[in-house]
Order: sequence, then C-alpha cells, then structure tokens
Amino acid sequence: MTLIKSISGIRGTIGGTVGDNLTPIDAVKFAAAYGTWIKQQRNKEHYKVVVGRDARISGEMIQKLVMNTLVGMGIHVVDLGLSTTPTVELAVPMEHADGGIILTASHNPKQWNALKLLNTKGEFLDGDEGAKILEIAESDAMTFADVDSLGKITKNKAYIDLHIIEVLDLPLVTVKPIEERRFKVVVDGVNSTGGIAIPLLLERLGVDVIKLYCEPNGHFPHNPEPLKEHLTDLSEAVKKHKADFGIVVDPDVDRLAFMDENGEMFGEEYTLVACADYVLSRTPGDTVSNMSSTRALRDITVKHGGMYEASAVGEVNVVKLMKKNKVVIGGEGNGGIIYPESHYGRDALVGVALFLSLLADKNMTVSELRKTYPNYFMSKKKIELTPGLDVDGILKEIEKRYQNEQLTTIDGVKIDFPESWVHLRKSNTEPIIRIYTEAKSQAEADALADDFINEIGEIAKI
Repeated sequence: MTLIKSISGIRGTIGGTVGDNLTPIDAVKFAAAYGTWIKQQRNKEHYKVVVGRDARISGEMIQKLVMNTLVGMGIHVVDLGLSTTPTVELAVPMEHADGGIILTASHNPKQWNALKLLNTKGEFLDGDEGAKILEIAESDAMTFADVDSLGKITKNKAYIDLHIIEVLDLPLVTVKPIEERRFKVVVDGVNSTGGIAIPLLLERLGVDVIKLYCEPNGHFPHNPEPLKEHLTDLSEAVKKHKADFGIVVDPDVDRLAFMDENGEMFGEEYTLVACADYVLSRTPGDTVSNMSSTRALRDITVKHGGMYEASAVGEVNVVKLMKKNKVVIGGEGNGGIIYPESHYGRDALVGVALFLSLLADKNMTVSELRKTYPNYFMSKKKIELTPGLDVDGILKEIEKRYQNEQLTTIDGVKIDFPESWVHLRKSNTEPIIRIYTEAKSQAEADALADDFINEIGEIAKI
C-alpha cells in the first residue's frame, strides 16, 4: 500500500499504517498544513476554503476529517458535498474563497483517495507552493483556534447547476443547433459524480441520455481510467441503443473520452484535438499540451495558422505555459480540456459542450469526424517500481544512448524520431515509470514501447 506526497497534494490507499497510507491521521496532518499555508498568504480576520469530493467509498470519511481540521484552525468551509474537480475549481473564485480542496484520486481504483489543493484562483498549486505545504506538514508547525474562534461549515449543493449554467453561457457553445440535432448519447459515469453532472448538462442541451453506471455510490464497475479495454459495456450500450455516441469520464470528471456510433473509441487523445479544432476555427490562436500528448494537436493547430508548444506533464505545467503563450485552448492528451474562456482547469463538462457544438456545426457522425484528423496511434504502458531501482540513473543512461536523436529532458526523457516518439518519465501520482509512445500504427507504437521496456530492464541489471 502507498502514500505519495507531492507538490500536487497527498494521495494514498485507505487503511494501514500512519505515514505509509492515507490514514485519518495523515489526512488531518496534511489538511492542517494546507490551512496553515492559507493563513500565511494573507493576514485577515476570516478565511474560507471550498471542499468537494468524488463518490469514492472513503470520500465522506476523508471529507469530514479535512473539513473539521480546517474548522479547528478557525477557517470557514463551504461544503459542496458530491462534486467534480472542475466544479470546485469554479466555486473557489465565485465564493471569493482563499483556496479549495478536492477529495479524489482521479482515475485510481477505489482503494485510493487524495487531497488535491487549489489556490485562491481555483487553480492547482505550483511547485513552490506545494513544497511549502510539504515542509509545514513535516515540521508540525500548525496551530489551532481557540473555542471562540472555530470556523463554520456551510453546505452549498448548487454549484453543479451553476457550473452547467456557466458552460451553457460560453459564446462558442451553440445551444440551439445542438438541441435541433436531438442527439442520443450513452453516458458512463463510473458510479461517481460524472453520473450526476454530465447527464444534467446533456439534458439541458436537449440530448436524449441513456445512463450507464451513473449511480454515485463509489463502487466503480470497471477500472475507472477511461481506456478502451475498460469500456466494453459502454461499447455494447452504444450499439444496443443505436446512440449517436458514448461519453465516459473519470471519477472526478476532469478527463473525457468519446465512443463513436459503432462502439469504437474516438481516441482519448483526440478529445482535445476535436475541441481545439472547433475553438481554433472560431477563435484563431495558439495551443499547448503536455509532452505525452499526440502530435495531432500540433498538426491541427498549424492547419489553423497557430503555434503549438509542449509543456512538462502535469496540469499546473500545462496551465503555466498556456498563460505564458496566451493560448486559446490547451490541455492534456488524457482527455483533459482546458479552455481559458471558462477557467484554467481540465473540465469534462466544457469538453462535452464544445464537442457537441462541433458535431452540430459539422453535421457528421462521430466516426466521420474522426477520419478528418491525422491518424496517430499511442501506446501507454508502465513499469512498477521496485525498492532500490535507480530511476534517475536509468533515464540518464537512456539519454546517453540516444544523444544523437532529438531529445527533450524537461520531464523525464522524450525522444522524437522522424515517424514516432517515446516519452519515459516517473509518475507523480503512482509508483511507476510511464512509457508513452506514438507512431503511424498501433503495432509500431506497441513495439516501440516494448523495446524500451526491455531496454530499461537491461539497464536496471547493469
């Protein structure tokens, strides 16, 4: 079992030993460190933090621990209850709050949970801010309020509705043309909060919704990472109901993938490509994604006359480069759409609305739309880390062996070959090395990944 402390928050498995897992004591300690950091940012009389969670079985327990820790520090809490990551991100500035905490382990299985931390803009903390909170947590330099200065908890269940209103009000979301198409869509909410938010949004857009696993009880019916091999039920449902397409999100609704009318994956990487195609056709500009994302976004951006640049992996890195380059849309190839016109966070609700607007505009099926984009194939594999494995040394050796190729080393090692690429990096959220490749065929992408897995194995034995 595992506890991972990083600049983006604390993530771990429920139960077990303090310091080795996400136990109640670890949740309280880290919440207190965050509360201390919040108070260090501004000297004021009252502080406020927004807290929401996905539908994980452990979510209610962890949320109560976190909220009451903040209350004990004299910080007022706005309790969104069951919510989504992008909803909490939007709620923070709308509440004029000092920060936010989302209790979710994203795509990790049900035994995991995490505290994901936001600043006063509703955006993830940067490296320096996250490092400071880790430092506070290790120092135990936290003080609590006296009995007359305790914070209060206020419940607010309106924010998913407010989020939907915000999405529908975006200038590029064409509500009437979408309504006129009368789409039929199957939604796989993986029994988390996507099962609440996505159907509500679709119904407001006049879509006929068929719900699959939309009961927010935290019992994930399949691996919650929205990949093809986990979505056979969605594929069958799309075909059975003769739906126009299928939608799947991860448990906290910041990742989005589509399935075409034939029950075939549109491609998680192509969620951003399609949304960017639509946005760039209306508002020309530049784009950003991370180094592990498809080249197809670069191709689409250039087609529309824009410039593309890749950041290090991690939402905070993508957002930082997006702001620097003043791009019109960006995100991550894992189905994460970041649309600055809304907010600087991955948002599946925004992605759904933009995708529907694109389909209404193009007046074509999802499979026909997919054929209009450059055809790349990705392989996403991983190597479980074992104690004593020198990951940094392994990556240095890979860098040395491929020094004559086009290399990028801002985040692990990425090697760009003429017709393919490979990106090797240590995960920030799991004890693994990720091996992502892309090529002109699935066989080539898989073979390239397997070659590097074998090469890493050989280096590890040296």
